[in-house]
Amino acid sequence: MAIATINPATGQVIKSFEPLSSAAIEAKLQKATETFATYRNVPFRQRAQWMLAAAAILENEKEAFAKVMTTEMGKTLRSAVDEAAKCAWVCRYYAENAEKFLADEAVETGAKQSYIRYQPLGPVLAVMPWNFPFWQVLRFAAPALMAGNVGLLKHASIVPQSALLIEDLFRRAGFPDGAFQTLLVGSREVDKILGDPRVMAATLTGSEQAGIEVGIGAAKRIKKVVLELGGSDPFIVMPSANLETATSMAVKARIFNNGQSCIAAKRFIVAESIGERFEKLFAQKMAALKVGDPFDESTEVGPLSTPQGVEDLVRDVRSSVEAGAKILTGGKRLDRPGNFYAPTVLVNIPRDSPAYREEMFGPVASVFHAKNIDDAIRIANDSRFGLGASAWTNDAAEQRKFINELDAGMVFINKMVASDPRIPFGGVKWSGHGRELGAWGIREFTNVKTVWVEQG
Repeated sequence: MAIATINPATGQVIKSFEPLSSAAIEAKLQKATETFATYRNVPFRQRAQWMLAAAAILENEKEAFAKVMTTEMGKTLRSAVDEAAKCAWVCRYYAENAEKFLADEAVETGAKQSYIRYQPLGPVLAVMPWNFPFWQVLRFAAPALMAGNVGLLKHASIVPQSALLIEDLFRRAGFPDGAFQTLLVGSREVDKILGDPRVMAATLTGSEQAGIEVGIGAAKRIKKVVLELGGSDPFIVMPSANLETATSMAVKARIFNNGQSCIAAKRFIVAESIGERFEKLFAQKMAALKVGDPFDESTEVGPLSTPQGVEDLVRDVRSSVEAGAKILTGGKRLDRPGNFYAPTVLVNIPRDSPAYREEMFGPVASVFHAKNIDDAIRIANDSRFGLGASAWTNDAAEQRKFINELDAGMVFINKMVASDPRIPFGGVKWSGHGRELGAWGIREFTNVKTVWVEQG
């Protein structure tokens, strides 16, 4: 894929970039190595000052950053502004908490001294996706840099300007040259870079196939890797829930980021006693959404990021309908320039259809009826994914059962699944392994060193 900004609302090529040469990649790897040798010893106080400066830049220039994100991948301008502000939050969070999270931890052993020390690993390769061009990167970069690592970013090829802006952000904030570098390269260069002995670890957010490839590449070099892959998150609604609130939040959870989010709700599992009422309200609200120019403040759903994204939805919805699913609303590409697909609700979904099995990356919702809570949990867990799950119920016993029995890295009760700097983010099964954010995220790329000192 060419490295270029292509406006998904119009199909217009805005700017193209030449990929880095082998010599340029080598220079950046060497610079990262040399920078790490000194940066790892920079005190937390100084790192925090630079990170707070990055937060201030993000907050002060969020509208400018947002325009680039919207132009490159089509998210609504309002959500892009919010994304930049959230990036400022994660920078501040780690600036204020990294030293505490990585402080030595004493362990009682009877020795003169015994404790755990967290130390940085070195250059970390981050392979990041296009759907949250700033947030996906900053939630890795803020903890990694505060821990004393240096970052190498291989961003998605359709968001090169966002990638370069992030590198510039850290430079402007005061971080040393080489602390965070963008590599404008194609996906074929990833394994070669990962194989370089100067790269100590990797993190990837993306598709299952990309995760498999990077996971294998890391494993055969005995390198640490964190993988955040796909999700087909269930959104469960029980009879005690407020149906008006649940349907409104169901719409938001499905169409957030134009439906292109790993933690977007994709499978809506509803108790049979309220199933028809839920479907009617949900479909009405999905059909009423305004689809259009992402720069228009009234737009609720913008374009998909690429023409291929639309083709994938067209194929999967058609196959699901041919297998027996029924369309309540939408179910088609919109007849206009750009990568637009109508907000869609599917019901009566066969188990062997794409709408049951696959992650539909766009504004398409699949609705299922459950006989009881055990049936709802069975349907929710009948997926190779296990990223997030949300359940809507005011019954305390049901809440406990969902928390204990849903196969997911994150369970939210009466709230849509969201990422938050303060809590760990990640999944189980084919949704990946390792965690981002919170104290857990900053420790992923550290050497958890055991220290034992006896009297000499």
